[in-house]
Amino acid sequence: MMAVEKIVEGCHVKKTVSIAAASLLVLGLAPAASASDVYAGYAELAAHETEGKDYRRVQRVPSGAKTAHIAIHGGAIEAPTSQLAAQAAGSRHAYYAFEGIKAEGNSALHITATRFDEPKALAVVGAVDRTVSWHGAAGAKATTYVGGRDTTLIKKVEAELRAAGFPVSASVPEEIGGDSPNNIANRNRRGMGVQLEISRGQRERFFDGGKLTRAWIENPANRTKAFYRYVAAVNRALG
Repeated sequence: MMAVEKIVEGCHVKKTVSIAAASLLVLGLAPAASASDVYAGYAELAAHETEGKDYRRVQRVPSGAKTAHIAIHGGAIEAPTSQLAAQAAGSRHAYYAFEGIKAEGNSALHITATRFDEPKALAVVGAVDRTVSWHGAAGAKATTYVGGRDTTLIKKVEAELRAAGFPVSASVPEEIGGDSPNNIANRNRRGMGVQLEISRGQRERFFDGGKLTRAWIENPANRTKAFYRYVAAVNRALG
């Protein structure tokens, strides 16, 4: 057997896969990110992890909501994506988060966006016209990679973020491009959404002292003005 390794949020997550599967990765016939996931989908994760102890699902769906802000790697998986999504959603937009709440090892709960099939998330996204999917990317430099299939909204988000003083990458790496039809961000009624991949360097600027521990990010008192300016910029793009 061969081991394929992926680095997520500075932690090493290892999963053993077959030589055949590893060969597919080398040939570019399978996505490397999903091959590194411990679980292939939600059903497998739920069979091994305990809801309420290891993870939790949170959602708010106001009547008539046309937009959903989602964080499928929330909690301590990719901090503070669930806090950003919740703030952006407010009381007007739909909100969904899958949150890792383990004391440690939350990266094991990461399910790649193209394989994320948790039923509540699919229901929330499937009922709206627009989706903003919040993610955390690696990197000490403050930047945001804006991907997805909604090219019009992508341009608006990029413009608003830059106007608010937030660096936006001119190009998005293929592995975080978010343009697959299977990506949860694109499974709304229009078949297109936006995926925000926010570098760790940028996310650290959203909290005093740059701390991203779960206890710290869950206290709104620790948020900086940049946290709110960033969310406001994204919502201006939505109109």
